[in-house]
Amino acid sequence: MEMWEGIQSRRSISHLEGYVDEEVVRALIEEAAIWAPNHHHTEPWHFSVLIGESRKRIGDEWARLAADELGLTGEAREKFETKERDKLLRAPVVVVVSQKVSGSSVQVQEDHAAVAAAIQNFLLAAHARGLGARWRTGKMAYHPWLREILKLGAQDVVVGLIYLGWPSSNQEIVARPRTKEGLIDWIIR
Repeated sequence: MEMWEGIQSRRSISHLEGYVDEEVVRALIEEAAIWAPNHHHTEPWHFSVLIGESRKRIGDEWARLAADELGLTGEAREKFETKERDKLLRAPVVVVVSQKVSGSSVQVQEDHAAVAAAIQNFLLAAHARGLGARWRTGKMAYHPWLREILKLGAQDVVVGLIYLGWPSSNQEIVARPRTKEGLIDWIIR
């Protein structure tokens, strides 16, 4: 796939559109995860790959914790837990991408941009190989519990959860307008 075609045609695959439950190639994940621009060569990204039963165990634990924090009981708790538990089961692989936070405030900001670039490169690499992916966050991503489960540093932050798998169908490419008002301003002096 040509680069520009990949940029224009990549779209998020929602859990409603679905994924087929086939193995995602490990080499793809390991290869795609390491390429991103970072002028300090700090490589501030970390990829935690959840597969198989780990998605269910972590989802179960998260559902109980989140329901406890909200003080839910009875039927409301059961409904909430089911919804939260199933989130990590939306795709055969969930890649939690985090940022190792260190250095000055400028470095932290630049490293955050590098992690976002690593995620975009990862999404494009997956797309080029025919995989579907969706970048999400949500309460779980920002909760200290997830950092603890993944053995991340106390200052580290989760930048995204990437739901990854072979899509169950071809996705329609929705054309986007060339520009939106206020999105691009040409300053010529």
